[in-house]
Amino acid sequence: MGIISMIVVGFIVGLIARAVMPGDQKLGFILTTILGIIGSIVAGYLGAALGFYEAGQGAGWIGSIIGALIVLGVYGFITKRA
Repeated sequence: MGIISMIVVGFIVGLIARAVMPGDQKLGFILTTILGIIGSIVAGYLGAALGFYEAGQGAGWIGSIIGALIVLGVYGFITKRA
């Protein structure tokens, strides 16, 4: 059940990040889900490094969305340069 909930939360976080970020992101269902999951991971590591979270503690919804926005920004920067 943990993997299924991670996929659902990742998809929701990815959708919110794509809605907040200006511009047109051409990402399908799978890439949107991966965006949300990676955003949650980035937020967890970044939050732990900044002292917001304990080691091993997961990021919250807002942190996950911010992490997904960071990942989406880096993705957009890389694809515009290539």
